[in-house]
Amino acid sequence: MAEQGPIVFCTGGGCTAKLGAGVLSRILEKLPRGEKDPDLLVGYDSRDDAAVYRITEDIALVQTVDFFPPMVDDPYTFGQIAAANALSDVYAMGGEVKTALNLVCFPESMDLNVLGEILRGGAEKVAEAGGMLVGGHSIADTGVKYGLSVTGLVDPHRLTANDTGRPGDKLLLTKALGVGLICTANRVGEAAPEQMEAAVRSMTTLNKATAEIARRYEVHAATDVTGFSFLGHLHEMMGEKLSSVIDAHAVPILPGAWEAADACLYTAAGQRNRNHTGPFVRFEKVPFPMEEILFDPQTSGGLLFAVAPQDAAALEAELQAAGLPAKVVGTIGEKQTPEITVTYE
Repeated sequence: MAEQGPIVFCTGGGCTAKLGAGVLSRILEKLPRGEKDPDLLVGYDSRDDAAVYRITEDIALVQTVDFFPPMVDDPYTFGQIAAANALSDVYAMGGEVKTALNLVCFPESMDLNVLGEILRGGAEKVAEAGGMLVGGHSIADTGVKYGLSVTGLVDPHRLTANDTGRPGDKLLLTKALGVGLICTANRVGEAAPEQMEAAVRSMTTLNKATAEIARRYEVHAATDVTGFSFLGHLHEMMGEKLSSVIDAHAVPILPGAWEAADACLYTAAGQRNRNHTGPFVRFEKVPFPMEEILFDPQTSGGLLFAVAPQDAAALEAELQAAGLPAKVVGTIGEKQTPEITVTYE
């Protein structure tokens, strides 16, 4: 890899490049909906991870797309991360990956070997997911961007939407938080190499095994935690009809994330997340660095499950036995104000 040279680092790389949730909501609510199709099981009006369209009684199509600028210097690693991030939406819906299309923006003046390494990293992750890379689209651009359009299949009866949790469900998070903070610290030379390496390992880990294990348990809802942060995606899971209590002390965090937050090395995207979701959250004796970690935009983050209470401990144990830092971090309750209460016990 050394002969290709690094990608020029993008300050808005990964899922920190997302438009803010508030801005996006205002745009989407103005779009025409068209006629309601009973076979459209999940559309953009639900703020879910992917669209789901029923083909037969037992088969539904899962469609998603995701791309962004680089947040790491190595092209091959960037390709792996971007692909893992895009594939994750299918796993969040309870589906299996089938096909993927490359989406590429690339400067004509840049070494094409860099693009080749990005595409190699992405292709390897698609193959690891059990899918097929079947084509793509590219445009010349001033900066590097890469991702995938992914198609999967799911049994409509086993679909896990993001807003179908139930009061009493336990909330289980499958990856540690802090990716955005550590990438920011790394950009300014404040992250130790082993801290960045741990973040990269997390981002390049597919949620495939997690989803396969979860199918053996009673999971009522799921989402993948990405650019809108843990609290932002949790807010979407509540769907204006539920509430939750989070034990922040139980939340897994990546090494170095607390120190980066304490040093105020957070992102503009994290502050947009706080501005949008903060009004729905009450913190009870939660240290400021932990607050920032909960608002931190994640790239290729873990899944957040709403699990039947009788299954939560067993699912947590099996995921941990598979080498994942999964933890039960909270409980869903009936709707109340504030929507989300975060404690630090």
